[in-house]
Amino acid sequence: MAIRIERIILREIRLPLVHFFETSFGRTTERRIILVEAVAGGVSGWGEVTCGERPFYNEEWTDGAWLVLREFAAPRLLGGEVENAEAVAPLVAHIRGHRMTTGGLEAAVWDLEARRLGLPLWKHIGGGARSAIPCGVSIGIQESVPDLLKKIEGELAAGYQRIKIKIKPGWDVEVVREVRREFPHCKLMVDANSAYTLADAEHLRRLDEFHLMMIEQPLSHDDIIDHAVLQARLETAICLDECIRSARHAEQAIRLKACRIINIKLGRVGGFREARRVHDVARAAGVPVWCGGMLECGVGRAHNIALSTLPNFVLPGDVSASRRYWARDVITPPVEVTPAGTIEVRAEPGFGYALDLEFMSQITVRQETLSCA
Repeated sequence: MAIRIERIILREIRLPLVHFFETSFGRTTERRIILVEAVAGGVSGWGEVTCGERPFYNEEWTDGAWLVLREFAAPRLLGGEVENAEAVAPLVAHIRGHRMTTGGLEAAVWDLEARRLGLPLWKHIGGGARSAIPCGVSIGIQESVPDLLKKIEGELAAGYQRIKIKIKPGWDVEVVREVRREFPHCKLMVDANSAYTLADAEHLRRLDEFHLMMIEQPLSHDDIIDHAVLQARLETAICLDECIRSARHAEQAIRLKACRIINIKLGRVGGFREARRVHDVARAAGVPVWCGGMLECGVGRAHNIALSTLPNFVLPGDVSASRRYWARDVITPPVEVTPAGTIEVRAEPGFGYALDLEFMSQITVRQETLSCA
């Protein structure tokens, strides 16, 4: 069913985090998020641009994403018919990089198409392998080890099935040792966000004694080869994140044995079309995947829930309750996690949640409507 997109509305919202989130490349206390609304035939679909405020995770950042959307991506969809949501990614493929930016636009069209068809988004993308998705949490670097232990205790009490902690040089082996001593049986992984080099291989080998589920992206954000060398030296599985931007990258990493697990982030790979391709490549190779997070508000969180229903998302992802991050979310009801550490998949058309437009208007700091007129 061809879609004639009449308007694309860009909104920047600002949401303070209930607790700061720190990684190896900085601390975040407030999110500046771009929401994309695609309108056709009186129906709106919504997407979220998941890049950070600064170009530290990758080359993208909020202000740059706004310009790329306005000047290069959105105009390719306006003024003509788009065959379907699957066709969006090829239309913006001329834009080098900026996958989180174009992925937010693509996600909006997938949501729009699902709503026009009266289908839940998860069903429209070919998901539905599970009616509830298993959830883990990502815990940033804390002020102290006791603060970290207290945070983990609270998350385990809330039912989360897996704990991920951020590490960096100086906050790694001994911190993990304390966590393992306090929580010997929890499913535990660490995320380095590219904070190390291959010269740190012997140091990273010390993490093997803690029986971690995985070490996520220990080396450079654009490296696969050194990860292959490192994986051969470690007992612990390496999970790749930042350097897997496409199904082709996944194929190369698997062929080189650079990882045993892949984190799929919807924005990082440019949207649902490529995310499904990465999923399929990994599944064919017997490599499990899970859904990573980028401190999304409810729109991106709902998209991640849909993505996580694909069959090879067999490990608990970073999709967690809205209240872990926001005093009030932009969707209703907020995303909730059951005592069993799962999120129940909703059956409503589109991504399954209503938009709290009144609250959204209160936190919108800029808005621009693009049309074909």
